[in-house]
Amino acid sequence: MLRPEQMSKVSVTGSKKVMDDVVETVHGLNLLHVTEYDGSWDGFTQGNPTEGAESASEKLVTIRSIESILDVDEEDAGPTRVVSDEALEEDLASVRSRVNELDDRRSDIESELREIEERIDAMEPFVALGIDLDLLSGYESLDVSVGEGKRDLVEDTLSSSSAVKNYRVFVADDGSMLAIFAQPTAGESLSDALVGTDFAAVQIPDVSDVPEDVRGSDGAVPPETYVQELRSRRKKLQSRLETVEGELAEVKLDAAGFLLAAEERLSIEVQKTEAPLTFATTKNAFVAEGWIPTARYGDFVAELTDAVGDHVEIQRLEDAQFNRHGGEELREQYTGGGTPAATDGGDAAQADGGREAKADGGSVVMKNDSPPVVQDNPSVVQPFEVLVKAVGRPKYTEFDPTLLVFLTFPAFFGFMIGDLGYGILYTLIGYGLYSKFESPAFKSMGGITIAAGLFTMLFGILYGELFGLHTIASVFWEGVVGLSHAPIEKGLSPATSEWALAWLFVSVLIGIVHLNAGWILDFVETLQFHGFKHALYESGSWLLMLNGIWVWIFSDVVRGTAPEFIYTTFSSEGVIALGFSGFPAVVGWAGLAVFVVGLVLLVVGEPVEAVEFLNVLVNGLSYTRIAAVLLAKAGMAFTVNLLFFGVYVDSKGGWHFGTDGMPTIPAGSESVMYHGYEVTEIMFGGLVHGGVALVLVGLLVLVIGHALVLALGVTSAGLQAVRLEYVEFFGKFYEGGGTEYEPFGYERRYTSDD
Repeated sequence: MLRPEQMSKVSVTGSKKVMDDVVETVHGLNLLHVTEYDGSWDGFTQGNPTEGAESASEKLVTIRSIESILDVDEEDAGPTRVVSDEALEEDLASVRSRVNELDDRRSDIESELREIEERIDAMEPFVALGIDLDLLSGYESLDVSVGEGKRDLVEDTLSSSSAVKNYRVFVADDGSMLAIFAQPTAGESLSDALVGTDFAAVQIPDVSDVPEDVRGSDGAVPPETYVQELRSRRKKLQSRLETVEGELAEVKLDAAGFLLAAEERLSIEVQKTEAPLTFATTKNAFVAEGWIPTARYGDFVAELTDAVGDHVEIQRLEDAQFNRHGGEELREQYTGGGTPAATDGGDAAQADGGREAKADGGSVVMKNDSPPVVQDNPSVVQPFEVLVKAVGRPKYTEFDPTLLVFLTFPAFFGFMIGDLGYGILYTLIGYGLYSKFESPAFKSMGGITIAAGLFTMLFGILYGELFGLHTIASVFWEGVVGLSHAPIEKGLSPATSEWALAWLFVSVLIGIVHLNAGWILDFVETLQFHGFKHALYESGSWLLMLNGIWVWIFSDVVRGTAPEFIYTTFSSEGVIALGFSGFPAVVGWAGLAVFVVGLVLLVVGEPVEAVEFLNVLVNGLSYTRIAAVLLAKAGMAFTVNLLFFGVYVDSKGGWHFGTDGMPTIPAGSESVMYHGYEVTEIMFGGLVHGGVALVLVGLLVLVIGHALVLALGVTSAGLQAVRLEYVEFFGKFYEGGGTEYEPFGYERRYTSDD
């Protein structure tokens, strides 16, 4: 689980006469992550696509174009089918012709619609003016301009301009538009006269194509009538567009299943016909290499042997190991294989010999590529792979932290929210995401949310809270179990404030454990790949500093300087009574000495990192955000319930919700007994205890408030937990950047085997 599935590098060498059979068999196995030939061997060239590759690629492009036009998706697939060659030729041609025709018609109509819309928008100023459109153009001695401006300023400009002799300005009823008719002087124009004036002209529409039935008896073109005509034309075009789209929908209904199946068949065909592009070839032989899961090597050999017999030689070149050497070359020939028979001209044997000669005693693989990564996690852990991949897929040579994220992320989240009611809702939301969506991303997020919800429920029971109310504490822990309070409390009230301080201390301890895990993983990785010395310098030094400095802080050496709750939280009288009240001074000084040793090792081995030596302190304190979010979310839920139910305070500082009524402290009295508590203060009376209107307002506050707390739980507890994983934890050992395992093959969804 902490390591990916082991991979082996294999090579297949054989005659070109059986290359198609080899490609077919390997494709069907869907196991080989192919390594592309890099052109580095003498006497070898990159292979060429086999016959039919170009035709299949062209048809595939055509089908995807048609699918895009029809907006076909996987939900339109229908039952699986066999797509014949005849169907690919005749049915595809028929569908393409029909779809292209309809798409062209749709494009023409949409173009006309855009033009009509532009005309309608352009007519708005002229409708406001109310001047017939035919009167705005066609003059020999007059210039006409329509636009936005202030009449007084325009008239002042025109009256003082020598560019016009006479003019008249018409104004729209709402004052938004002006129409200017002017007689310019010789060689001048109205636009010259308006230069520098705050006047924005608009284009006067061309009415030469206005139908006769729109014009008046005198040929006039009223703008309102013209706009009505344009709207009528728009409505007709929209009707035509709906008809075309309906026809396209019918074509989609009839052809979607065929198109998806044809796309799948052609995708498979293109994969197979273009496979030789990754091979090293001679005139009569080929060599293919790639990675397969080590556990499936026997299946791989058996299937190829059944398909082509001894016409290929299969070699297991390397088992990728998790050690400092990176892998061990086996150079083993499969005992059931061998060089191709003499009928193949001996070229395959020559090919294999050429590879050995080229190697000159070194690596004989096509390229020194890293093994692809197949994360090896149980199904319950797999949803958390999405959180790891957000940083990067694990490298083959590094630990996969998915299991550790599975163990810590939901616990962090649940600890911070800790409420049975919210936990149930998170679990239901997660189940909805997991069960209602087919997308792997949604399913993963659903699985993560379910896990976070379950831990939220668990801690909610331990805190004794249900939507911020202490219902579980009073009914179960006090009423059934017989405790005086829930096993753990959040510490909001003055009576339980020691718990709030305790959670700060616990958060730091969680951080120390988490950081230790990260540096231990880094130590193991460095030990495997570079030896003990490097591991001690690079990771051991940080482990020594981390544990040394915190042992010193938790000791009697700094008592009186460090916060007192460090020594009281786990003491015999503390809220978590474990009998620990600090390390003795001698242990503290020993811890400081260990810290110094770690610092010296870091300075010697990694001097550049020495400037960051205080990270062991800063990173640990960073985990106090867990306690901060815990108290913040608890405070928000408390506030919502305070407004609705009200809260009264007892003489010991305890806070109690008025779920079954609110006490009243008599005038002149400092307290009153209520449900066994001496009530000294009414913090807030509660909306539910007011009139009907206040109850309705209170219900709104209650529902919206808790919904807000639920949502902010994701953006606060969720993000803070992710941050601790990515920054504090991953930063110690994890880089990511591994290669995805992409085997040569295809998972059929729409077609059955031909």
